Amino acid sequence: MTHQSPIRAPLAPNVAVAAVCSPLEVGAQNAPAAADAFAARLAGLGCAVLNLGVVDTPDRAVAAGRRAAEAHLDTVVIVAVSWYEDYLVFDLLEECAAPLLLWALPGMETGALCGHQQLTACLRQLGRRYHALYGPPEQLAPDGEAMDWLRACALHAGLRRARIGYTGHRAGGMTEVAVNELALKKAVGPRVVPLDLPQLLADAQTADPDRARDLWDSVKARAGRCQVDEAAGLDSMKVYLAVKQRVDQHGLSALTVGCYPHLMGKVCLAASLLADQGIPLGCEGDVNGAVGQLLLTRLTGLPTHNTDWLDPLDDGSVVLTHCGSGSFSLAEHPDQITLAPVRLMDQGCCARFTARPGPVTLVNLMPAGDGYRCAVLTGEALSTGMVFPGNPLRVRFPQPIDRLLQWIHEAGVGHHWMAVNARADRALRHWAALASPALTLVEP
Repeated sequence: MTHQSPIRAPLAPNVAVAAVCSPLEVGAQNAPAAADAFAARLAGLGCAVLNLGVVDTPDRAVAAGRRAAEAHLDTVVIVAVSWYEDYLVFDLLEECAAPLLLWALPGMETGALCGHQQLTACLRQLGRRYHALYGPPEQLAPDGEAMDWLRACALHAGLRRARIGYTGHRAGGMTEVAVNELALKKAVGPRVVPLDLPQLLADAQTADPDRARDLWDSVKARAGRCQVDEAAGLDSMKVYLAVKQRVDQHGLSALTVGCYPHLMGKVCLAASLLADQGIPLGCEGDVNGAVGQLLLTRLTGLPTHNTDWLDPLDDGSVVLTHCGSGSFSLAEHPDQITLAPVRLMDQGCCARFTARPGPVTLVNLMPAGDGYRCAVLTGEALSTGMVFPGNPLRVRFPQPIDRLLQWIHEAGVGHHWMAVNARADRALRHWAALASPALTLVEP
């Protein structure tokens, strides 16, 4: 068996492109071609692109800004082909307040870079959000800085509209995972949608048995071994159907269930299946953790690991894991995936497997006063054995482990770490810069 493909492509930013110039300047005649070239390049990288053409007069700036506003864009790419009057961008921004990617084309006589420098001096004082780059359009690359910025803008816009379902209660004794709904809305963007747990469980009991049977058969076919009885498997699929109904009904981007302790093993497979649809389902009623998973899933298009930090090993790596609610695509050896009762409660069904190796990014999101704080780590996942009955993820970090542990404790970082098999730290830094001042990004 081979690894499954990502659940979806990374975020497809919705962008506009405008080429700015002043007609008297050297290079101004290249503006139409530059707008077309950048629009085509960005479309080839997966962006949805609105080509605004040339902006070289106040009237064109206003018209371009209005077109951009009507399109509800994530960002506007301003390509400087020559020196230009800064008020062209000011007028555009009065119509469309989206963040800006400023790109200056090379040209010793054009003054394009000079134009962007004078603009950023003003934008900084005006409190506008922007990122500035320089070079030919060929430097636009799938994993380059420009795409990281554009995806961060798309993430910022998407999170403002996201809805996070919450049913049950947070685990008792985990005060630090408590959600501050207004601070979350202010700092990050999503709103919380309360879901009635008794009704969800009642709907699970009456879910279509034929659909549940078909789902259970397909899940068993994807696993290497099954150690649970049919009743437990069918019950898990009925819970999945009830949860998915609420995802569709409320337009949820992610959700969390207060599973610990009595629903342990009841919702694990629902989380595994929803992860493949780009809908993270967090454990233990941790809304903040579900939002952290959503951050990483939206940026990368990949499912995430929901983990606790366990013991460091002698080689300096660390094992992180939870009970077994990950997407099957996260397994290093898909043929060794085992469907088993959940640990501690010995009930229900979860998927046990060891996580695959490769670069990883981890986040912990939690309230901080009237705002939020997002901690970010990067490392390299290594192969591991089943040292914990769940989905163990073994990570080697670039920092010495004793210093990293000291930083976690002294910085007051929470215990739920969400991980993705990709490097996403640069895009997360851009996203944090775009978000409300109530959000703080912390790194070692």
